[in-house]
Amino acid sequence: MRSNVANYELIAPNSLDAVLQILADSPDRYTPIAGGTEIMVGLGAGRLQTQKLISLWNLEELRFIEAAPDAVVIGAGSTFADIRKHPVIADEFSILSEAASWTGSIANQNRGTLGGNIVNASPAADSLPALMVYEAELVLTSARGTRRMPYVEFHTGYKQTKLAADEIISAIALQPRFSGYHGYSRKVGTRNAQAIAKLCLAGLGKISGGQIDDVRLAIGSMAVTPVRLRRTEAVLLGQPYSAALMSEARQALESEVAPIDDIRSSALYRLHVAGNLLQEFLEGLFA
Repeated sequence: MRSNVANYELIAPNSLDAVLQILADSPDRYTPIAGGTEIMVGLGAGRLQTQKLISLWNLEELRFIEAAPDAVVIGAGSTFADIRKHPVIADEFSILSEAASWTGSIANQNRGTLGGNIVNASPAADSLPALMVYEAELVLTSARGTRRMPYVEFHTGYKQTKLAADEIISAIALQPRFSGYHGYSRKVGTRNAQAIAKLCLAGLGKISGGQIDDVRLAIGSMAVTPVRLRRTEAVLLGQPYSAALMSEARQALESEVAPIDDIRSSALYRLHVAGNLLQEFLEGLFA
C-alpha cells in the first residue's frame, strides 16, 4: 500500500549551516535526503518509516567537483550525471565514471547523488566498489566540525555506517595517482540498464616485469557490505599470470565473501560469475 504523504514532513533549509544546526538540535528527528530516489521507492511501496525529512538537494556547498593536481574533491550532492559528464573524472577515475553511467535511468542519474548512494549503504550500489579501489576518503561534517575517514572503513553492517546522527557526508576526496593502471569494472544484472546488480566487480592493476606490481579489487552484492578483496589481492601481488594463480585467486575470493540466495540470484551463481569476472580482469591486466 502506498504511503500517505500527509504523514510526512519535509523541510528544505537554504544553506548547509542551517541544515547542520537543525541536525545538531534534533539529531533523532530529521533524516537528510538529497536526490530522494531511494526515498521515493520506499514511499511508493508504503515502507518509508522515516517521517521527518530534511532536504540537501542542490545546496551549493554540496554540489561541486573541484579538480586539483593533488586531489579531486566531489561534493556529496553531486549527481551521477555530474560525475558521468566530468572530463577529469572520466580521465583519472574511469571506473567511477562508468559506474555512474550504470546507475538507473537518465532521470535517476540527474537526481541521485554520490553521497546519497554511500549513505544508503546498499551492498548492491554501483558506485561503491569503484570508490573502494580508488581508496576514496569521506569528509564527514556536522555542527561540531569536520572529520575524515577512509571510505573502506565506513560500513559496519547491512545498511549500517559510522555516520553520526548529526553528521552528513559533505564530500568525497580522490587522489589522482592511478595513471598507467589497468582499470576494470563490470556489472552483472538482469538487464543492461535499470537493473540492480547481481554482482559488480571493480579492479585496478599494474604490471612490472611480467608480474603484478599493484592490485586493488572490490566487489558488490556479494556480502552485507561492499567488500575490498584483500586476501585475493595478497594472493595476486608479485605473481606472473598462470592457471595455478587463477585457481588460487578464485579460492581466495570465495573465502572472503558470503553471498546469499535472494530474489535476484543464487549464492552459487554469484560465486561462479565472480570468479569469471576476476579471470576477465586478470586477462585484461596481463594483455
